[in-house]
Amino acid sequence: MIIEYSPETGVQLAEPFDFCRFELVLKGPLAAKPSDLKWITLVDHDNALVPIDLVPILPGCPKDNETWEAAYAKMVASARERGWIDAKANAIRAHIVRRF
Repeated sequence: MIIEYSPETGVQLAEPFDFCRFELVLKGPLAAKPSDLKWITLVDHDNALVPIDLVPILPGCPKDNETWEAAYAKMVASARERGWIDAKANAIRAHIVRRF
C-alpha cells in the first residue's frame, strides 16, 4: 500500500490492494506546513507514522469494501506483531520514498 503526497494532489492512497508493503511516497518538494500531511508524522528521513484510522478515509481508498477492510485489519495485525505499530500514536510505521 502506498500513501502519496504531492503539493498538487495532497495526501491520497495509491495501490490500496497492495498489502505487502507500506510506504509514504513524497513527490516534489515537501510543503513546510505539517497540516499538508494530514496528521502523518515524519519520524526521521526514512520513516513516518501514519495513523491507523487515517488510511480508510484517504482519497483513493475503496469505500464499503468488506474484503479490503478485512485485508487492512490483517495487515495492521501483522504490523503489530512485527513491532511496526506505535501504540501511543495508534499509527503504523511507513518507509518514506522521495520522488523529485
